[in-house]
Amino acid sequence: MTVVLERTAPRTAPIPKAAALGIALAALATVVWSGSFVTSRALAGSVPPVQQAFWRWLVALAVVAPFGARQAWRRRAAIRGNLGFVLLASLLGVTGYNTLVNQAGSTTPASNMGMIMAASPVLMAVFERASGVRLGGRRIAGLLVACAGVVLLIGGGAGGARFAAGDLWMLAAACCFGSYSGLLRRKPAELGGTAFLFTTFLFGTALLLPAQGVSLAVQGGFEAAPATVLPILYVGVASSAVAFFAWNRAVALVGPSRAGVVYYLQPVCVALLSWAVLGEATGAAQMLCMGLILGGVVLGAAGRR
Repeated sequence: MTVVLERTAPRTAPIPKAAALGIALAALATVVWSGSFVTSRALAGSVPPVQQAFWRWLVALAVVAPFGARQAWRRRAAIRGNLGFVLLASLLGVTGYNTLVNQAGSTTPASNMGMIMAASPVLMAVFERASGVRLGGRRIAGLLVACAGVVLLIGGGAGGARFAAGDLWMLAAACCFGSYSGLLRRKPAELGGTAFLFTTFLFGTALLLPAQGVSLAVQGGFEAAPATVLPILYVGVASSAVAFFAWNRAVALVGPSRAGVVYYLQPVCVALLSWAVLGEATGAAQMLCMGLILGGVVLGAAGRR
């Protein structure tokens, strides 16, 4: 009797596929989130920033609940045991980040918002390096090339990019998102994916309730019309439920540093969308800087496996 021995694939074989999936998910989240900057800018004169955030997360909570509520209940012991971690992630990624983005949209062009948010991957890389992870030469080089494109855009070398009052709000939002992404690297495995997403949406929305009450009392509500409801549905379903699930999964697969390099695509996407939807101009110099950003993304994403 002849025995045929098949070679067992090494355990590291699936890693390239996992890395490709992680980068694709990070790109999906980045493109979808780019649209949320445009909607924040479009809603600036009709829906107060806090109310934009509150209704966005209420919609997202309703979308995720059928999949995540039961999972969260099953993992309630793990959630209680890691309550501080979950609350911090909710505050940074849900309550703080998007409220600051909406506040910035009141005075800042969408293209500027995307450029400034591109600073957050630097924080992601810092957090990952601080946790002892080696970033690799090519990934650091890609980070620096993409960062150079962002600095050139913001510094005025891209044909008229200028700081507005809301840019400080965007800097704070970038710090929130970078900190949130770095925090995801330390997410306890027992929290799961869908359960963690639902729980952070729930806690984040609850943390917004006091500010929502103040906004309604001081600023009043907004008119429920297609021009206001449809953008809120977009950010609630696509930019919240879909994009956050994709981003969290991407960070789990490739880490915040490599996902952060892909995130540099955001100013390119925001600039194109703001030009198409809002009529914000994008000059040849801006396109040149975006080429630097894209080149950095390609270089960093192709770093050593």
